[in-house]
Amino acid sequence: MRGYKVFAGTANEELAEDIAKALDMPLSKAKVSKFSDGEISVQISESVRGRDVFIIQPTCAPANDNLMELLIMTDALRRSSASSITAVVPYFGYARQDRKAAPRVPITAKLVSDLIEKAGVDRVVTMDLHAGQIQGFFDIPVDNLYGAMLFANYLKNKKLPDPIIASPDIGGVARARYFAERLGTEMVIVDKKREQANTSEVMNIIGNVEGKDVILVDDMIDTAGTMVKAAKVLKEKGANSVMACATHPVLSGPAYERIKDSVLDELVVSDTIPLTKECQDCEKIKVLSVAPIFGEVIRRVYHNESVNSLFS
Repeated sequence: MRGYKVFAGTANEELAEDIAKALDMPLSKAKVSKFSDGEISVQISESVRGRDVFIIQPTCAPANDNLMELLIMTDALRRSSASSITAVVPYFGYARQDRKAAPRVPITAKLVSDLIEKAGVDRVVTMDLHAGQIQGFFDIPVDNLYGAMLFANYLKNKKLPDPIIASPDIGGVARARYFAERLGTEMVIVDKKREQANTSEVMNIIGNVEGKDVILVDDMIDTAGTMVKAAKVLKEKGANSVMACATHPVLSGPAYERIKDSVLDELVVSDTIPLTKECQDCEKIKVLSVAPIFGEVIRRVYHNESVNSLFS
């Protein structure tokens, strides 16, 4: 085979290093810098001619810089005669606007998809897209991995007395059902009404949580308002304990204080997004690494092996 190389942007360098370790290979070298006005400059420091190339770069905050860095690095590799370019985007930013939910609003998920494809990416590997239909915005292959692959064993090893899966909203039912099937448990739904972006009001619990160990599951946790309010209502409804699993720890604004002061017993997240120091030191937050999963997917993509078989 031609051989492959793995490059990393600056969005999550620690995760990129861990993925490279999982692959038992070093990260390839690229110089990423900025001009004095903030424009991003990229120089690939080694030959990629005829090679299959993987770029590890989540588009988390600062989303604009990290997205542009991905696009510019892709362009540099394409112009350096790379045979193929796979964008490994553990967290796919700008995914929350995936349809016209109101008049005169953009569909940013489609816009970002077009930008990535136009830059020259041949394949995208990501995890827990905010909406599964975003895969259809691309005309190239997209591998959307499930966070449940990471959390299932951790939850099983906790040996909770009477676990039950909870979806924090109606939109997350499919994800919650997948978790429930993996763990062999029942599920409930938190019915909430969202008044505006980043705020929510929990209205009702669909199902019985009396004496249960509830596991809230979601694709991301941003300001933590939904999770914290849901945990409070679940405890009021008689839940024995409430923990949450969220793949992407966006944790913006008042998230840290809300989690620290909440009735949540534990919040389990992945390292798709680097955590702030205060969140790393929070006793309630447990971080699991996605590096082995992404390392295995990169290996399988390069060797033309099945990625889908990982899901089972």
